[in-house]
Amino acid sequence: MAQEIEARPRQKGRALFCHPPHLICRYKPAAQFVIFAPHMEETVLPQTQDGAGYESNRVRQFTIFLSNKVGRLQTLVRSLEEGVSRIAAMSIEESSDASLVRVVTTDPDASRELLRDAAFPFIETDLLAVELPEHSDQPLLKICAALLTAEINIHYAYPLLISPRGPSLALHVDDPTLAARLLIRKGFVLIGESDLAC
Repeated sequence: MAQEIEARPRQKGRALFCHPPHLICRYKPAAQFVIFAPHMEETVLPQTQDGAGYESNRVRQFTIFLSNKVGRLQTLVRSLEEGVSRIAAMSIEESSDASLVRVVTTDPDASRELLRDAAFPFIETDLLAVELPEHSDQPLLKICAALLTAEINIHYAYPLLISPRGPSLALHVDDPTLAARLLIRKGFVLIGESDLAC
C-alpha cells in the first residue's frame, strides 16, 4: 500500500511528485500536483520573492484524488462537513477513471486531519481569493486585465460558495505573491482564511 506523502509548496518552493504504477497521469497542472505512491521524484518549483506581508491573503486549497466509484464524492463531502469546517468552494475535474476534487474549507487545519483520517490522497496549494468589484459591469474582465499587465497566468479559477462580502473568485496563478501585490495596488480586496472562518 502506498505511503501517504504530503506536498508543501510553501516550503522553499519544493514539492514531491508521485507516480502510481497502476495509474496513467494525464493531468499535471502548474507543477504543483502530487498523487501518492511508493515511487517518487523530487521537483524544484520556480522560486518567488518573499511575500512581504501578503502571505495572509491566501487561502489553502486541498486537491483530492478520487476514484470514479459511486458514493465517493458523498463520502468526501461528509468527511469534511461533519467536522468543524464547511466547504467554502469546490471544483471537480473528471476523467474516465478518476476525478480531481479541489476544495477550500473554512478550517483548513481541521480539514487536513479529517482527510488524513479518512485516508483520502491529497495535496495542499495556496490560492488567491479576490472579491469581485461591486460597481463594475465586467468584474471578471477587470481581474484578468489587472493580472495581464504583469503577464501573470491564471491556471484555473472557480467561485467561492462562502464569502464575507459578496461574490468572490479563487485563483491559481503563476506567482501568487506578485499577483496579490498587484491586485491590492489596483484596489481589489483579497480574502484570507480568517475571512472564511467568520
